[in-house]
Amino acid sequence: MKPSKDISGLIAIMKALRTPETGCPWDLEQTFKTITQYTIEETYEVVDAIERQDMPDLKEELGDLLLQVVFYTQMASEENQFDFGDVVEAITRKLIRRHPHVFGNARDLTPAQVKELWDEIKAEEKREKAIERQKFGLENSSSRKYYLDDIPQPFPALIRADKLTSKAAKVGFDWPTTAEVVAKIKEELAEVEEALETTNHDHVEAEIGDLLFSVANLARHLKIDPESALRRTNKKFESRFKWIEQQLAEKGLSLSDSNLQEMDMLWNEAKRIENE
Repeated sequence: MKPSKDISGLIAIMKALRTPETGCPWDLEQTFKTITQYTIEETYEVVDAIERQDMPDLKEELGDLLLQVVFYTQMASEENQFDFGDVVEAITRKLIRRHPHVFGNARDLTPAQVKELWDEIKAEEKREKAIERQKFGLENSSSRKYYLDDIPQPFPALIRADKLTSKAAKVGFDWPTTAEVVAKIKEELAEVEEALETTNHDHVEAEIGDLLFSVANLARHLKIDPESALRRTNKKFESRFKWIEQQLAEKGLSLSDSNLQEMDMLWNEAKRIENE
């Protein structure tokens, strides 16, 4: 078997890897549940390559992410559920349906009108999907479907906070102004300080969660992706800390040989250099 630019080649490789007796023992023992962690990891590696503007790495990471899709569809095919072609058909149907301003008669729409139309079509799709799932016994028709239920639980907490508040805001449950969100953050910070005076670790954790949630809400108000903002700060922290380590190494010292006062001085020097 040789490398190929045709998707059918990748599908054939995955099928061979999953063929009993002659396939790969590791691939054969995998299930939908066991490879989800790899899907999450690969997604973040794609994001990392994009943020580093590393196109060669992005090409490779996109391939790794595509492999996850092929892996899932191969397992589904083995269970006679669906195959790769069905997945492609489903997404092409969805894209055509959600873009009537491109593929239909709804022309000359503003970006705001496109967004409104998109939401209407998604809502209709969800209603149809619920009916279809009931036919297969996957959803009790008498059970209540709550407004926020479609925000996936496995999302990273910061992303989920953004999604939850964004959707709640669509029905008017939102702070009217950014100033009110800032005030809420100050209120939550004060509650963290009060909780710190107790010995209740669970209470402190709850209050810190409230504070983080409020900060994520502020980011949404300012049209800032909180996950991207935090990744940016993480990288900044990492870069400055590496610089501290390098400066100490030039003096023949390790991190353990230093102290907080010296490292703090070097930290401030790293900040100064960044701002030059």
